[in-house]
Amino acid sequence: MRQEREDGLATLDWLVEQPWSDAIVLYGLSYLGHVQWTVADQLPPQVKAMIPIVTESALTLEFLRSDGMSLETPFGWGVLVGTQERPLAMVRQAFQSKKTARALSTLPLREADIAAFGERSAYIQDILTHDAGSARWEGFDHSHRVADVAVPVSSIGGWYDIFLPGQLRDFQVLQENGRPARLTVGPWTHAEFNSAPIDEAVDFGLAHARGEQPADRAPVRLFVMGEEAWRDFESWPPEGYTPQRFHLGAGGVLTSEPSEESSTDSYRYDPADPTPAAGGVRLVSDCGRVDNTALEARPDVLTYTTPVLDQDVEVVGEVSAEIWFSSSLSHADVFVRLCDVDQDGRSWNVCDGLVSLTNAAEAQCAAVRLWPTAHRFRRGHRIRVQVSSGAFPRYARNPGTGEPRATAIRMIAADQTVHCGSVRPSAITLPVR
Repeated sequence: MRQEREDGLATLDWLVEQPWSDAIVLYGLSYLGHVQWTVADQLPPQVKAMIPIVTESALTLEFLRSDGMSLETPFGWGVLVGTQERPLAMVRQAFQSKKTARALSTLPLREADIAAFGERSAYIQDILTHDAGSARWEGFDHSHRVADVAVPVSSIGGWYDIFLPGQLRDFQVLQENGRPARLTVGPWTHAEFNSAPIDEAVDFGLAHARGEQPADRAPVRLFVMGEEAWRDFESWPPEGYTPQRFHLGAGGVLTSEPSEESSTDSYRYDPADPTPAAGGVRLVSDCGRVDNTALEARPDVLTYTTPVLDQDVEVVGEVSAEIWFSSSLSHADVFVRLCDVDQDGRSWNVCDGLVSLTNAAEAQCAAVRLWPTAHRFRRGHRIRVQVSSGAFPRYARNPGTGEPRATAIRMIAADQTVHCGSVRPSAITLPVR
């Protein structure tokens, strides 16, 4: 991921020189969308449009945040790159996936690459040692190029895609700078096949390649989950949605106003038996929207739920939470998940996020940024918020010791406490219309 700009510009130069090349459209998913952004501010006039799909201009840096280290996705990428040239690599992929999953429990983590495929991986060692702010990743972030894109851009993303926040940021930059751009977000995971990219290649890409205008539509087209329908908007985030706080309270209630009385709820988090990841933003078969009933039955998961809704509640935009939290240890994670509880009592995950705390022994307000969403909670359903301290192996286990996660071998269980009430008003904020 270090020479993509140079390689990309050289590739474009070569294409322009070919006698059969008269118009170019950049198109691709994931990594093949990221490489579009690496050259986006220096495109030759022969390039007529860009179609980046489930990708973003900074690619993997979201996973390496110092306050929320993802593990499963960047580690899996490292294994994929490390084994792709081996004989029968594609045939052996299912077997390798099982080895990779087992390797994620290795202690210390710096030995996990050996456990996964028998070799040292420079990339895996780097992700375990250097967070997103490290100079090691200099040149990986191409977000500064987005504002200078001169060609029309059509971005396609998914509500359960690993790159969604960055992709929405890229689109906002295009809109704020007056660039011709449109956005489509469906109910998809990162690797879920659907026809939208192909349709867009034909309608948007081919039209621009021919010097024509694509079929007219709104700049933003979103699939509103729960309503199970496509809706058009003028911008992201859409106008007309007001941030509304839903407060966590005693007895597991979720209400529009904080309780006058203070209360606490506690659970014990043990990194040796970590709270598992269930569905959500992942690159494995267990991803996307799943039934959370078994997860919520665990003693290390708290839930807060509204009464049965007497009318639909539509949420479209950025979601965040402020959880007043303390721990018996200084180092702890706070994982927050928004769920839709249907009329049969099944809890379905909508979006989530995690933040790591370094002074958790003192009660503090943990600001958690959840994935954006578009979801309608139907009348007769309930809105639920989960609070826990992990989602392994999607996120690395917090050992509780403060040791570097690459070298930590000790795991200490912690007693975690969520504070509620008017003095410490834990709440989730939803953009509601």
